[in-house]
Amino acid sequence: MKNTAYEFISVFDIFKIGVGPSSSHTMGPWMAALRFLDTIAGEKIEKICVNLYGSLAKTGRGHGTDIAVILGLAGHHPKTIDVEKIDDYISEIYRNKALPFNGLSIPFEPLNDISFINFKLPFHPNGMTFEARLSNGTLISKTYYSIGGGFIIEEGENLSEIPQPTVPYPTTNSADLEKYTSSEGIAISELVMRNERVLRSDEAIRNCLLEIWNTMFECVFRGCHKSGELPGGLGVNRRAHAINAKLLDGTEYTTKNGWLKTIRLSGNSFTNVTKWVSCFALAVNEENAAFGRVVTAPTNGAAGVIPAVLLYYLCFCENRGEEDILKFLLTAGEIGSLFKKGSTISAAMGGCQAEIGVSSAMAAAALTECKGGSPQQALMAAEIAMEHHLGLTCDPVNGLVQIPCIERNTMGAMKAITASQIALSSDPALARVPLDSVIKTMWETAQDMSDKYKETADGGLALNVSVKVPEC
Repeated sequence: MKNTAYEFISVFDIFKIGVGPSSSHTMGPWMAALRFLDTIAGEKIEKICVNLYGSLAKTGRGHGTDIAVILGLAGHHPKTIDVEKIDDYISEIYRNKALPFNGLSIPFEPLNDISFINFKLPFHPNGMTFEARLSNGTLISKTYYSIGGGFIIEEGENLSEIPQPTVPYPTTNSADLEKYTSSEGIAISELVMRNERVLRSDEAIRNCLLEIWNTMFECVFRGCHKSGELPGGLGVNRRAHAINAKLLDGTEYTTKNGWLKTIRLSGNSFTNVTKWVSCFALAVNEENAAFGRVVTAPTNGAAGVIPAVLLYYLCFCENRGEEDILKFLLTAGEIGSLFKKGSTISAAMGGCQAEIGVSSAMAAAALTECKGGSPQQALMAAEIAMEHHLGLTCDPVNGLVQIPCIERNTMGAMKAITASQIALSSDPALARVPLDSVIKTMWETAQDMSDKYKETADGGLALNVSVKVPEC
């Protein structure tokens, strides 16, 4: 397995509210820029330069890495920025050739001061260095790595030395999870809730989870009601809008909840349900591709799977509303943390199995628990979902999180539902493949996979799909 030391990963580390299109190539560099701002706060700065390495260089323009870095250096936060004003903020910096800093401005020309360098740094493919020259000639330089899901670490930072909270049920792998849920007679979501209480009150946990869900729901709704072409020059049209309109066939509604009620009344035939699941997933990742507000789940590129499967459950299955929303997110978050501890959630390290595969496993386990499955059945569902994503490559056309990324979310959602159905109809005691074995296999597969299939746009569809994209 990848990690041997215990690491606590909160559900709120797995689910983070931010901006598309990529958690590792957009949100990670954005957060690194904000951390660098903290380092140089109060200094008299004459110049800032940024070097982007490896995968950040090869697909950075398509993923909006340069835009994220600029916004971070300008002091904007991905959770709170007005996404409708992103173009205005960027245009102003290009026009003024300056960054706001400490109430002043410092010279900054993005085309000259952000460099894309194709070789990768030793520690991780997503490396970046920020340099600030002070008025006294001193140079401050910091190197960061975006390691997937919006997580970043600074070069030289030893994660094993970071103090971990003392939680009642420390889990490193699914065997730990199964041991604790069996001995205590509790569900996975309850175990996670008890661990989270070390850091937050019940009210805070509930409010934060509902904020995450409301952001997901708002993203689906927004994506289902926007048409047009996605930015980036590939000529990809939004499809969720047309699917939504066709499925509702002129039915009127005025609110998000009214829309949801209309969907519930539309019928639960197999065809109708599968179309809606696809529509939900497409909506999220079309918003993600357009620099919209999304939730990493566990990444931006896979942000559509969790909300699509949760909406499937809320619209077409018997449920207990908010209570089940909380259970779903708690369970999904724990499964995501197991993959991060034992393998990776970075496509630059593991290909798309680390994104869509992990999100599908998260959704499968969460759906299984909400439908009355045991912890063992939930873990079985996660295993089934990932087993059938092993080896999935990340080969974005022109480095954009559009082809094949958007459609892959629909596939991941449907696989999650199927995996849950299989697990709920099975005896986990007879299962031949434990989840820990799949996580281990995923990591080994990631290490064996060629770099050209790891978010570099150097192979696969990225080479075999011919597109003409404008130079600017």
